[in-house]
Amino acid sequence: MAGTGGQQSLASATQNGVTALDMAFNGVQNCRQDVENMKHNLSSGYAGSDGGAFQNLLDRWDSQAEIISKNLRDMIGTLEETMRAQGIQQSTANESIQQAHSRAEEIFNALAGSTAGS
Repeated sequence: MAGTGGQQSLASATQNGVTALDMAFNGVQNCRQDVENMKHNLSSGYAGSDGGAFQNLLDRWDSQAEIISKNLRDMIGTLEETMRAQGIQQSTANESIQQAHSRAEEIFNALAGSTAGS
């Protein structure tokens, strides 16, 4: 049963990773919203070439933030798939152990029954 604790620990660590990545994703999304709000607030009063350059800077920043967001979503998806696979593996291992235990009980009972009459 030592393996069960290890698998539970691995699942817990994976879940912690998902939680941390989700928090990071939400933080990036909040920053993106803040930048978008600032861009709209400043757009009416910030004109000329410097205003255009500032808009371009914010647009480039948002493009990079989108790449980061996509990568975070991909990592979250990968970890969630890993957790599903671990759950399936754990379930399959438990079923195999239960089947072996049941078979061993049947054999033991058969042997105990055959020697009881001797």
